Amino acid sequence: MAAAAAGVALVTAAVLIGRVIQQRDGSLRAQWPPLLASWDPHLGPGTPAALTAAVLVVAYGPPLAARLPWRGLLAAAWAANTVWVFAMALVDGWDRGVTRRLTTKHEYLRVIDRFEDIPAALRDFTNHIVIGPPGNWPAHVAGHPPGATLTFVWLDRIGLGGGAWAAVWCVVAGSSAVLAVLITVRALAGEPLARRAAPFLVLAPAAVWAGVSADGYFAAVAAWAVALLALAATRRARFPAAAAAGGGLLFGWTCYLSYGLGLMTAVLLTVLLVARTGRPVAPFVLGALVVPAAFTLTGFHWWTAYHLLVERYYQGAGGIRPYGYWVWANLACATLAAGLAAVAGLRRSAARAPAAVRALRGGGTSAEQRLALLVLAALLALLAADLSGMSKAETERIWQPFLLWLLPAAALLPVRAARFWLVASAVPALLVNHLLWTGW
Repeated sequence: MAAAAAGVALVTAAVLIGRVIQQRDGSLRAQWPPLLASWDPHLGPGTPAALTAAVLVVAYGPPLAARLPWRGLLAAAWAANTVWVFAMALVDGWDRGVTRRLTTKHEYLRVIDRFEDIPAALRDFTNHIVIGPPGNWPAHVAGHPPGATLTFVWLDRIGLGGGAWAAVWCVVAGSSAVLAVLITVRALAGEPLARRAAPFLVLAPAAVWAGVSADGYFAAVAAWAVALLALAATRRARFPAAAAAGGGLLFGWTCYLSYGLGLMTAVLLTVLLVARTGRPVAPFVLGALVVPAAFTLTGFHWWTAYHLLVERYYQGAGGIRPYGYWVWANLACATLAAGLAAVAGLRRSAARAPAAVRALRGGGTSAEQRLALLVLAALLALLAADLSGMSKAETERIWQPFLLWLLPAAALLPVRAARFWLVASAVPALLVNHLLWTGW
């Protein structure tokens, strides 16, 4: 409870201090700091579905997670999270909340027609990152490697063009991240903890921003890279080398979806550390080289683009937003997106960390210690992103790939209190979604 109370205090401080700073000079570039949002109390067609989903998961999630067959639990978790995310998006209506989300002036779908010749577009990509030359990319296109945009180009090529199909892709693919995390936790820390984590993953507060955002899709790709490596490291895959190579391939793709997701290396290394093996490293690395090699040979150079992105970042709001506020207010955003259950679980994870490190040296860790190490690795990646200064605001959306791995920490909370913590996470998310407009 103390950790949750500290989380509430952090959010409160970020709101109050943020309002003072924003009203004084507007430097936060956020109307309702610390969130990128504006005050807009509203209901929508998704309201009944979101409330129903929350009530059902709170009431029946924990017992069903404990009793369902494993494959049935995976299917139910994916379906339930998809419903939860779609319902939260539909609180803003079908048009504003779903079909137009990925078609605004900052988004990927605005440049689909500029990728008719994909190799030529990739060779020319870095020439349009910095503001100044004619035809500079919209903010989200410039802010990510071209893999992000190519996803939507390819969807358009197979006949799934437009905002509605892009939204469906992001939600359905993004919700599969729940499966990846459950599979990873089961492989590394055992099935009981994975089952206890399931309802918290299903009812993740980050649904407010996952619906509809490409960052949810990015989170899923990164999560499946971790899951495949975990299956390979624990020999749970029928063909461990193939699983490791597949994980590497997805990690390579992850790095070409978002520059910051290279930080997921911390989670991947922790998987190997907890599994106490280096066997999957070679096939994983070979798989991870495929995507960078393909892009480089086509003419897109990741490091060049990243340095240009840094210049573009400081040309815009990133150069105005004060680091001194956002370096801690970002954590308030993360608290809202991960939920109070994850915050409380993080305290328990941290408490187990010293004993877990000693146990690693001695050769044997408990299931809870292994889960704690996995969660803390994600927290380390998140803190590195925070300290970098390249994440000032919008982290409730941008950090979804890291926040996802904080949620299993809730499995360390007392089983008898599961429903209380589910409510404590879901209610703030519902309030945010109905009181604020969280567009970007």
